[in-house]
Amino acid sequence: MKIAIIGAGNMGKAIIHGLYESGLCRAEDLFVADVSQDNLNSIKEIDEKIFTTTDNRKAVQTANYVLLAVKPWLVDSVITLLKPSLNVTQHVVISIAAGISLRTISDKVGDDFTLFRVLPNTAISIHESMTFISSLNASKEQDESVSTLFGKLGKVLLIPESSMGAFTSISSCGIAYALRYLRAATQGAVELGIQPGVAQEVIAQTMIGAAQLILQNQSNPEVEIDKVTTPGGWTIKGLNAMEEHGFSNAVIKGIKANG
Repeated sequence: MKIAIIGAGNMGKAIIHGLYESGLCRAEDLFVADVSQDNLNSIKEIDEKIFTTTDNRKAVQTANYVLLAVKPWLVDSVITLLKPSLNVTQHVVISIAAGISLRTISDKVGDDFTLFRVLPNTAISIHESMTFISSLNASKEQDESVSTLFGKLGKVLLIPESSMGAFTSISSCGIAYALRYLRAATQGAVELGIQPGVAQEVIAQTMIGAAQLILQNQSNPEVEIDKVTTPGGWTIKGLNAMEEHGFSNAVIKGIKANG
């Protein structure tokens, strides 16, 4: 799997790290292009054998996969420059640019290309992303290959492109929503006399534990809630106070705000 990564910013570098450290790609199989020499220098720190260049066209010459890790407003100009260097029998094009549809990319590169639209979240930097993948003109084997690629960086789900907006709200934006709860809970803990740093660590670990209960037990959240909600206890009083101030309704409205 020879991969050209166009863009070596935070997301591009995180992907390169993951592919290299997982062993899925050797340094010799990674070809990285970026306009910033500083970004390219940081890639060389991963492994000197990784090919780096400021010329996007050189990066794709021997690659099988071309991953566009640039800002959405740069996609059009990047593809326009790359188009003469792309070959439909050689290259599979993957875009992680938010909001850029498969049809938009297809209109630029050509209808016959195999294309993937990938939506990771920022936890990709620690290999804990929840990543969504949609494809156009892809075979089952190609779907599996791209899923394997991003599976090294967290969990992966193949979805129809029409669902990308909904999954953006609950996963990409969801990182911020979860962290806003962490911040609010930390503020409450400080009022109870707990040091902020201690409170944040305790609450973050509690969030990890809660998530793992669902992921590992494959249970309904209410089942796990019932286990810690005793009659007349602290938990039910806290939950009822949150609901009195609109907790669930606020979360639902936030998730649907961009719908």
